[in-house]
Amino acid sequence: MQSNKKIICSKFLLITIGLLQGCTTNQNPEEVLVHPDLTEILQGDSVARRFQESSMQGPTVVESAIELSEKYTRLSDEASVLRQQNKDLVAQNKQFKTQIIAIEKQLKQTQKELNEANEILIEMRIELNNWKSDVLGFRNEMRNAETAQLEALLKILQVLGGEYKTETAQSATSGSTIASLIPSG
Repeated sequence: MQSNKKIICSKFLLITIGLLQGCTTNQNPEEVLVHPDLTEILQGDSVARRFQESSMQGPTVVESAIELSEKYTRLSDEASVLRQQNKDLVAQNKQFKTQIIAIEKQLKQTQKELNEANEILIEMRIELNNWKSDVLGFRNEMRNAETAQLEALLKILQVLGGEYKTETAQSATSGSTIASLIPSG
């Protein structure tokens, strides 16, 4: 990289020096037409001083060329760094895009599964409420069936000749009268 910069700088200097030498070719004074008004202006001291002062104050052509070549090398270094950063950012952008596509697919699948789970949960809640109402509704029917069964057993005992006493017992859940069988003898 450094050798390329040196080659570029040296080529730039050689081209600049060559161009400057081409500008200083001699012209025949006989071919130049001089206007009388123009000669008076050119002979003035102010014009001569102006050109002399500018050449003394400013940097020489070689110094300008060197300064420009240094600026060129700095700018080319900065440009190469920026190109590399741009390549890195483009690659990172592509990677992010592929990740976004994969994540969006997962998000859609997760949303679909969540909706299905919500529907199943709603159905299960409805079924649970129906089961509760069915169980609570049949509780009295089951008590009535058990009471009828006990009465039938009492009648069977009477037919067989057994004695029984009826005692009133309060059940915690039903509050109905249940005959307790006490076999005698």
